[in-house]
Amino acid sequence: MSASPAAAPAASTVDAEDVARFSAIAAEWWDETGKFAPLHKFNPVRLAYIREKALERFGRDGAARKPFEGLRLLDIGCGGGLLSEPMARLGFAVTGADASEKNIGTAKAHAAEQGLTIDYRATTAEDLAAAGETFDVILNMEVVEHVADVKLFMASCATMLKPGGMMIVATLNRTFKAWALAIVGAEYVLGWLPRGTHDWQKFLTPGELRAALEEGGLKVADLAGVVYNPIADRWSRSSDTGVNYMMLGMKP
Repeated sequence: MSASPAAAPAASTVDAEDVARFSAIAAEWWDETGKFAPLHKFNPVRLAYIREKALERFGRDGAARKPFEGLRLLDIGCGGGLLSEPMARLGFAVTGADASEKNIGTAKAHAAEQGLTIDYRATTAEDLAAAGETFDVILNMEVVEHVADVKLFMASCATMLKPGGMMIVATLNRTFKAWALAIVGAEYVLGWLPRGTHDWQKFLTPGELRAALEEGGLKVADLAGVVYNPIADRWSRSSDTGVNYMMLGMKP
């Protein structure tokens, strides 16, 4: 009697090398002068965009102290919680998910210090989707270029979005300009990020990302570039999507 064939391994979006890379520096997430300093400088642009689009989508009052009460938000690839915390302060019921146990540990500790209630979980998009989780808003920020299976990752995220919900994806464009600035410049010349943080071949063009969102049943409602001004030392929204960009997807 022949042995039963081994079960095929379940598909996974986790890139073990990337998880290990970020886990190694997990304690530095909230150090504004440390390895995540670029994200701290980038955060105001992301937060303003998320708030603006969510107010428009859900018809909420921007003058309210917690305009998004009653809405559930997933911050997938949440890292140390740099976006999860301000989203909780705006009233969202926040679930922060990350494949790194160390990132989640850092995020939980910092949220407790701030007196914030956030549902942090060391898990993946596909496992959350398999559990039947659903959200009004999904933040998919600077994550897609780090996953092992983009198609599975985007499909899992789209499945979790409630009808009428919105997903914002922020990532890097696969252009020579992005290679020169985001990898050579940021990692090797300026030392903003640890070397090896990004793999240019895993960057997605806006066309590729749009196709992934549409395949998941979402309609692309907006595309915005984000650029860095070295003189002012700040990031701002732009029509230039050659390096960093954000895309807004809506589920009918």
